[in-house]
Amino acid sequence: MSEELLREQQEQLQQTNAELEEKAELLSAQNREVERKNSEIEQARRSLEEKAEQLALTSKYKSEFLANMSHELRTPLNSLLILARLLSENGSNNLTEKQVEYARTIYASGNDLLSLINDILDLAKVESGTMSVEVDQILFGDLRDTIDRNFRQIAQDKKLSFSINLDPQLPRSIGSDPKRLQQVLKNLLANAFKFTERGQVKLDIQTATRGWSADHPTLNRVDRVIAFAVTDTGIGIPPEKQQIIFEAFQQADGTTSRKYGGTGLGLSISREITRLLGGELHLVSTFGTGSTFTLYLPQTYLSLEKPQFTNTNFENVTVSKRSTESAASSATPARLLSTESQLNDDREMIQPGDQVLLIIEDDVNFAQILLDLAREQQFKGIVATRGDLGVAMAREFKPTAIMLDIRLPGMDGWMVLDRLKHDPTTRHIPVHTMSVEEGQQRSLEQGAIAYLQKPINMETLSAALSDIKQFVERPVKRLLIVEDDEIQRNSIADLIGNGDVTSTAVGTGAAAIEALKVNQYDCIVLDLGLPDMTGFELIEQIKQEPSLRYLPIIVYTGKDLTPQEETELRRVSETIIVKDVRSPERLLDETALFLHRVQANLPDSQRQMLEQIYQNDPVLAGKKVLIIDDDVRNIFALTSLLEHYEINVVYAENGQDGITMLQTHPDIDVALVDIMMPEMDGYETMQAIRRMESFATLPMIALTAKAMKAIAKKCLEAGASDYITKPVDIEQLLSLLRVWLYPSSQVMQ
Repeated sequence: MSEELLREQQEQLQQTNAELEEKAELLSAQNREVERKNSEIEQARRSLEEKAEQLALTSKYKSEFLANMSHELRTPLNSLLILARLLSENGSNNLTEKQVEYARTIYASGNDLLSLINDILDLAKVESGTMSVEVDQILFGDLRDTIDRNFRQIAQDKKLSFSINLDPQLPRSIGSDPKRLQQVLKNLLANAFKFTERGQVKLDIQTATRGWSADHPTLNRVDRVIAFAVTDTGIGIPPEKQQIIFEAFQQADGTTSRKYGGTGLGLSISREITRLLGGELHLVSTFGTGSTFTLYLPQTYLSLEKPQFTNTNFENVTVSKRSTESAASSATPARLLSTESQLNDDREMIQPGDQVLLIIEDDVNFAQILLDLAREQQFKGIVATRGDLGVAMAREFKPTAIMLDIRLPGMDGWMVLDRLKHDPTTRHIPVHTMSVEEGQQRSLEQGAIAYLQKPINMETLSAALSDIKQFVERPVKRLLIVEDDEIQRNSIADLIGNGDVTSTAVGTGAAAIEALKVNQYDCIVLDLGLPDMTGFELIEQIKQEPSLRYLPIIVYTGKDLTPQEETELRRVSETIIVKDVRSPERLLDETALFLHRVQANLPDSQRQMLEQIYQNDPVLAGKKVLIIDDDVRNIFALTSLLEHYEINVVYAENGQDGITMLQTHPDIDVALVDIMMPEMDGYETMQAIRRMESFATLPMIALTAKAMKAIAKKCLEAGASDYITKPVDIEQLLSLLRVWLYPSSQVMQ
């Protein structure tokens, strides 16, 4: 019995051992499988890391390709646009009307090509995740005015009804990217006008509570959504085409014989930008009846949290808020929202006949003080917080007067003043400048009516606004002519004319002093050679009178001033306006500037004289410019442009030759440096120039492709004084040159 029990136990033990061996073998197999899977996982992880590195490298290459392609496309365009513009102006009057029309057509076509290039690059930048968002507060009133200005003429040409309707319940502004929002709306409206032959196009802006996707990651979690609906009575879009039109290069009619042109990029770019701004774009259309595209955006932009949008990589999207500079320190970003969002100015309440003061000032508190003081003087006040915005508002609103701060974001006050005083439509507007820095002499020379150095107390501010008020309320300005030759006195008076100017002519210094005691004058034309005293002595006596310290004095002399005479004039007064006027046209131009005459109101003969003189800028004439660019077409175009303004040009086709050219021409006044050059690029070239002691302060303007913030920053870090994008805007380039050439021309111009 015991043997049988033992045998059973032995059999059970054998069976158990067999089971354990089987389980051990199974466990071993499982371990081998786990190890194999771990190995596969590790291999997959390494593969993913490699692919991620490849993707990052591809993205880097794509960004570099975009920058290079932008440059390669814009360089030939730069030449085309500059030369076509010069031909269309027909400065030599040797082209027929038909030839001028050809040149204008070439210029217009070049701009169309530039727009197409911008679209392609924008689409590529969105897809590569390199498009930045710059958040600012956008006033709906300003947006309406901008859109109306861009499309009103198109509507009239096509005989279409066009309206922009703002819901009364709208907030005052929306926080988004102004440039990108306008880009989307312009695309939608341009399509609406293109595909509408009769009827109407309208834009409705209102608060929305529904209409977007139920699962939208942004619109469903914001407090308020704004809807921009563009409606037309055009051809409409068939149902089967309503999805593909948002794809790149697709159109509702994609045949080679289609009636309506275009690439089909606009809607694709609009959709991607809309996603970038945290919104959604919807279409409702009936074929043959019309379409409504509705753009939904959050009223306050939310930073992206890597939403899973199709075909779009937002990993590298740069989101920033435009910061403005403190009036006391350009290094401190003091406010994240523009003044317009925090101050209620009077732009919506301006009526015909109102006196309007434009305040260009980035300091919120100081702008509010100026706004209150302006209202006390019965001005309607409007505010711009950036220099570029100030120029645009001056052109749009045509204010009665302007208060201008010098230290501004976007475009500094010197360039603002230059642009205003070289635009015939704004040249006459009195500008009162303000700055924490010394800038009185420069302000007055550039045409400002007065200057104040910050900090400024309330009494001084109030007095300044009162002076502006008195000036603008005197429609007829007074000119004092001090000239001992009677024939010359009479000819000057005849040249200046009357109507909006009353001229008083005297032949001695004593008579001039007596006249200044009796009447208030706005400008003096002075000959240095007087019978009873020198012009220097008369100027000194005039400037000793506090009430006359800002009085512009134009020196009108028939002889060249010697360096000693220039120094003497500078010694007499720091506020003297010294102009060596050698022609009647120049004299008319200078007196028109300082008397703030409206050019459009002048007689035809005087307007023609002024138009002729504008083609020869005395600030630029005789200056020497070095162009460093590897593209001979660009060199030729820029040389043709600059020589038109009597500028001497030398050039080099690479960075090293540019440095050599500087060493052999030490009298060069400014350098234009292209960024994209082989071997030694523009950054390296400018850095090398800055290391040369004799050129440490040489003004250098970088020529870049489309100016992304990183590129602009890199240009300045490399030593550029400023930068300008290609294709070069002629007015902007000339303004930059005048601003940076100022130190060498502040006495004689």
